[in-house]
Amino acid sequence: QVQLGESGGGLVQAGDSLRLSCAASGRGFSTYHMGWFRQAPGKEREFVAGIDWSSGSTYYADSVKGRFTISRDNAKDTVYLQMNSLKPEDTAVYYCAADPYGLGSRKTYEYDYWGQGTQVTVSS
Repeated sequence: QVQLGESGGGLVQAGDSLRLSCAASGRGFSTYHMGWFRQAPGKEREFVAGIDWSSGSTYYADSVKGRFTISRDNAKDTVYLQMNSLKPEDTAVYYCAADPYGLGSRKTYEYDYWGQGTQVTVSS
């Protein structure tokens, strides 16, 4: 069983930075894709960024490209989301997710495991 735990959220001002962490436990993740998603009040959960655990290749939503960076630390079984130049529209609950089949999808239903989420609030 895979367990994911996010941390690092908070209240910041527009233009500030935050780094989210997702600690993974359970079986090995070498074949997994890991993703960050977010959900704002009244909106559907949306893809933010993804990473292939083995190769480290990354992909991003257009809305965050150039501002957010996803990375992983294999030794710590942890995935990070560095968020720079934050905007009020980035306000949401951010979720870490794991896709054990390595599909590299941006669809929520392709991810089998989810963390509990961490709140990010960006004030203007």
